[in-house]
Amino acid sequence: MVNDGRADGPGLTREAILAALEAVKDPEIPTVSVVDLGLIYDVRVGDDMVEVDFAPTFVGCPALHVMEREIVERIQALGARRVQVRRIYRPPWTPERMSERARQALRELGIAPPRPSAGEITPELLKGVPCPFCGSTNTRMENLFGPTSCRALFYCEACRQPFEAFKPL
Repeated sequence: MVNDGRADGPGLTREAILAALEAVKDPEIPTVSVVDLGLIYDVRVGDDMVEVDFAPTFVGCPALHVMEREIVERIQALGARRVQVRRIYRPPWTPERMSERARQALRELGIAPPRPSAGEITPELLKGVPCPFCGSTNTRMENLFGPTSCRALFYCEACRQPFEAFKPL
C-alpha cells in the first residue's frame, strides 16, 4: 500500500511512529496492538517516505487490509505524506515476536496465546494447551475451526471453560 506525497512532517522518528502504531489494534483482537503482536518488523524514515515492514500472523488473515490502512492513517497523522506498508513473509511471523503484554491481554480475553513450535505442526501441539482461565493443561481441542482462521476452539477439563487458542504455526 503506497500513498503519494512526502514524509517530511515534524516528529517523524522511528520511535514516534512505533508509539503511534500502538493505537493500531488487530480488528479480531481489539485490545492488542500490531506492535505488541510483533507484526511490525521494521520502520524506516527517509527524506521522502516512511516505509513499514508488516508481517501477518496468518497469511490468509482477512484483517490485513484494515490494519494496513490504519497504519498509513496513523503515520500520516504524524505529518507523513508518503507512506509505504510492505507485507513481509520472510522471515515468517512466529509467536516469539509477541510481547508479554500481548500474551497477558489474550489470556484476559480468554484466548490462549500461541505456543512456540519447532517448525512441524503435529497433533501433539494441539494437546495440553494451557487454559487462559486457570492455567491447567488438562484441555482438549473441540474444533480446529474457530471464529477466525488463526484460532481453534478448546475446552478445559479442570475449570470447565471453553476457550480459543491460536493455532500453532
